[in-house]
Amino acid sequence: MHYFNPLNVYYKSITGAIQENTPVIFRLKSNDSACYMVVIEDSTKEEFRYEMKKDNDTFFVELSFSVGLKWYYFELSNGKKLGKGENYNAEIQNKINFYQLTVYSRDYKVPSWLKGGVIYQIFPDRFYKSEKYKINTKKFVHENWFDTPVYKPNEDGQVLNNDFFGGNIQGIIEKLDYFKSLSVNAIYLNPIFKAFSNHRYDTGDYFVIDELLGDENDLIELIEKANRKGIKIILDGVFNHVGDDSIYFNKYGNYDSVGAYQNTNSKYYSWFNFIDYPNDYESWWGIKTLPQVDKNNIDYINFICGENGVIERYTKLGIGGWRLDVVDELNGNFVKKLRERVKTNNKNAIIIGEVWEDASNKVSYGERREYFLGKELDSVMNYPLKNAILEYVTKKDEKALLSVVLEQLNNYPKIVLDSLMNILSTHDTIRLISALSGININGLTKEQQEKIKLNNIQKNDSIFLVKIASLLQFTLYGVPSIYYGDEVGMEGFTDPLNRMCFPWKNENVVLLNWYKFLGKLRKNYKAFNDGEISILLAKNGAFVFKRENINSNVLVCVNLSNDEINLSFDGEVKELISTKVFNNSAIQKTNSFGIYVKN
Repeated sequence: MHYFNPLNVYYKSITGAIQENTPVIFRLKSNDSACYMVVIEDSTKEEFRYEMKKDNDTFFVELSFSVGLKWYYFELSNGKKLGKGENYNAEIQNKINFYQLTVYSRDYKVPSWLKGGVIYQIFPDRFYKSEKYKINTKKFVHENWFDTPVYKPNEDGQVLNNDFFGGNIQGIIEKLDYFKSLSVNAIYLNPIFKAFSNHRYDTGDYFVIDELLGDENDLIELIEKANRKGIKIILDGVFNHVGDDSIYFNKYGNYDSVGAYQNTNSKYYSWFNFIDYPNDYESWWGIKTLPQVDKNNIDYINFICGENGVIERYTKLGIGGWRLDVVDELNGNFVKKLRERVKTNNKNAIIIGEVWEDASNKVSYGERREYFLGKELDSVMNYPLKNAILEYVTKKDEKALLSVVLEQLNNYPKIVLDSLMNILSTHDTIRLISALSGININGLTKEQQEKIKLNNIQKNDSIFLVKIASLLQFTLYGVPSIYYGDEVGMEGFTDPLNRMCFPWKNENVVLLNWYKFLGKLRKNYKAFNDGEISILLAKNGAFVFKRENINSNVLVCVNLSNDEINLSFDGEVKELISTKVFNNSAIQKTNSFGIYVKN
């Protein structure tokens, strides 16, 4: 018999990631008389062995570590090895599955203001059009707010994304009370800098707000009025590439500048890697409208991260932080310098990276990333949890969800866990209600996808699943992020069908009220700020967990199993959805969910 689980504080005295040079005790229970060693491997692949002392049936050792990722397992004197098994329990293995240990800097601080809050993501062109701002542009702007965005290629076979609807910054300002009703404390804006396209990931000029959205004064007004309501503005930082139609590249001569495409003597020429000047150059994923920037170029680094650079300019305006687009394509040195500049101007500005995998151990372009060691990111978009929640809700299989939760509890620093950007859909993915509809779009053209509308039965079934998914999103560790319109049942499959305009006056009120309820839940119970999480049951389609700190204790029960679940409590509790009161016990019926707090 042997037992070890690093997510139990008895067996690893500090669960999850640990601070550098902080003593941590490893304990392993065993009735084996053989001697145990803990074997630690660092990033150099060198192994270090530490003998464990014995106290009755428990072997133990106290160690401390320098900053970096470590991996470990246990070894008996007879040569047998114990590695990570199911649900992080140790098991004897021939081929070792290492445990990960993340060791982060003592100086690592993550802004606390986001914890316990709610993020709201806006695709600026499609949220709300204020009549206070009059558009003066030659670009094509739809007259009908409810048109479908153009997705068909032009005569050259290109989808230019150059149709607009006129959503603007003043429109966001006019809806600040709407965000307050959802308990939002951060608004994340997709790019707002001048660009050719409607998505604006092809930056034209970092120092100019796109004319269709407003100007810098509008942005300042938004920041100031949002701040008064306890809401911070997070900007999208797109620093891996720019637009070919930009002041920096100027392929079409639309800017009053000498761009890199026009002349090798351009001050921007060294920013780009030309293969065969001028028409063959490195671009993002081979998309020639998005020339890639050399992030090692000192002039570009200073332009973005230096004094009076892009980061300083907008951070000084009072924004709440940055979301970094494709951060895994920015090298570590660039991200570190970016963080230095952000924190120099505002130590409470948050830095969130776009990472689609486990961000604690990601390897990208041959480089082991150091996002959570203290000098790069504060948080990431939580794609692994998104995928796991949707998998659980649609297939009633809790295994994937449990696996991701345990992995993140073990690998991520607690200060990061509390601030993770928990998404369920974004501008890059299928909308939530459509993803949960059960409709298979594999092989369907966008024209076919556009015609798919949920009927009443499909919509009601999907709304039920949206409620479960969002309940998990709002009550597990991290901060929920609502993609504009998900809270009112907006449908949409692949881009740009997931970027339709917000359906003002046609909202699904049932869903909207549910999201308002979830937002108030987070405000009312401080366990959702930084409370510990305990998984009480994850079996046969059921997922039950508890969040608690000194201020509150909340039990969340989702039962997608075929059997009722008997819940036991110490005294009287209230179920917050039904508002029913239970004494010592409650039954959670199949295909239902509940939120229980002490009454």
